[in-house]
Amino acid sequence: MTEIRYKPIGVIRTPFHSPEGMPIQPAAAQGIVGRVEMDRGVVDGLKDLDGFSHVILIYHFHEAKAACLRATPYLDGVERGVFATRSPARPNAIGISVVRLLGIEGNVLCVENVDIVDGTPLLDIKPYVPQFDGADDVRIGWLKDNLRKLGHTRDDGRFMKKTSARKSE
Repeated sequence: MTEIRYKPIGVIRTPFHSPEGMPIQPAAAQGIVGRVEMDRGVVDGLKDLDGFSHVILIYHFHEAKAACLRATPYLDGVERGVFATRSPARPNAIGISVVRLLGIEGNVLCVENVDIVDGTPLLDIKPYVPQFDGADDVRIGWLKDNLRKLGHTRDDGRFMKKTSARKSE
């Protein structure tokens, strides 16, 4: 298989300077505001995005440790296959978050419900459309009995590169 390379199109700015302590999903990051600073060369691609209330941010987990095929997720104490988790330590360290789009000013998107570490490279943006992205008759596997933990569970650093730990400011 050939190697695939992506070039970031922007950077995500948030109040989280380290993965430790962050909410682990946008649903647990209610009210947390961030900015998406787009490269000037892609600004024309933002045309008409302001008509959407939510967007899907696709990004690179730049603070994640090397890929593991097994992971113990934050909401569970049982080791799972990485593809049955949302662990950032995966073969391709790609993350997605559905966030509320508050506005666009020039090359900057203001977003809310952000669960992403500051400085994260942005790979793409897609509009969130519930009729496209939602599904009926959904099963959520092992998470079914663990969702009650979402609101109070925070990143504890278990998937973070050891060399990238930042000092608290």
